[in-house]
Amino acid sequence: MIADVKKTAEQKMQKSLEALKTDLGKVRTGRAHTGILDHVTVDYYGTAMPINQVANLTLIDARTIGISPWEKKMGALIEKAIRDSDLGLNPASQGDLIRVPMPALTEERRRELIKVVKGEGENAKVAVRNLRRDANHHLKDLLKQKEVSEDDERRAQDEIQKLTDKFIAEIDKLLAAKEADLMAV
Repeated sequence: MIADVKKTAEQKMQKSLEALKTDLGKVRTGRAHTGILDHVTVDYYGTAMPINQVANLTLIDARTIGISPWEKKMGALIEKAIRDSDLGLNPASQGDLIRVPMPALTEERRRELIKVVKGEGENAKVAVRNLRRDANHHLKDLLKQKEVSEDDERRAQDEIQKLTDKFIAEIDKLLAAKEADLMAV
């Protein structure tokens, strides 16, 4: 019983951490990486498709992403989708290849992105704390139903608190690394 509650809480906390990593990957730094374009969709014969499902994405150099559409007529649609996204990128065609240069970040933009990163981190911490609350609530229900003793319930709550502290520390580490990455010129 208690082991199941702890295991479920840990799995959900791990998922929250993975979601934060994904969200932080979308916040662009000065360097190029293909993950920036993951949420950009292209109209492909009436269906919204992610860019990586209609073209090959590669890194040409540290500040440029190369996109090779699988169909020639998709080039213009991909360019339009990237321009219309909220990323502030300006793609340029060179024959079959679309080059997406990453503009350098200004100091002001870096500070704004750090605020966004801190907000994402706070959301992840809230999610982890909510999972702790849910697990503790579940343990109290088990105690009320007399399925576990008070000592076991208290011990399990302490272990869930340690688990929560571990994940919060991991979130703080991720945020510090992303902030350092954003502030690097």
